[in-house]
Amino acid sequence: MSTLLLALAVVSTGLYAGMMLIFRTGIMPALARVPDAQFVNVMRRINEDVPRGLFVLTMFASVGFPLAVLFVAPDGGRTGVQLWLLAGGLALSVVNHGITAGGNVPLNNALASSESAGTPDGEVRAAFETRWNRLHTIRTLCAVVAFALVTASAAGWS
Repeated sequence: MSTLLLALAVVSTGLYAGMMLIFRTGIMPALARVPDAQFVNVMRRINEDVPRGLFVLTMFASVGFPLAVLFVAPDGGRTGVQLWLLAGGLALSVVNHGITAGGNVPLNNALASSESAGTPDGEVRAAFETRWNRLHTIRTLCAVVAFALVTASAAGWS
């Protein structure tokens, strides 16, 4: 059971890190080159569509599966180093979600509410883009390193 959970931990943290990374390296740089009105509109639509179904499942799985591995068969052939790597990956996944909940989501909510407030797109973008990207860069690093740690913890697992 712990081997299956570990495999699911690797896959879920990898999928989540990949989502974060493609946003950081592809989507946001592309959106940086569009006019304010397009940027604001597209980010609003992304923020409506992304936090659903498979994304939410993957997001929670990137914490849930590493956590489950730590508690299933605690004597299942793991070394201290493997446990520390796994715990480090889990901790970074939790930090990632904390940044998301405490930083990116409030910015997303402000972006959504600006639609009905009639705030000019240039002002909306200025209040959103730089802060959101800074937070996203940090959470992307957390997710990628979490994936690396969880994957490293799986090496040599019995």
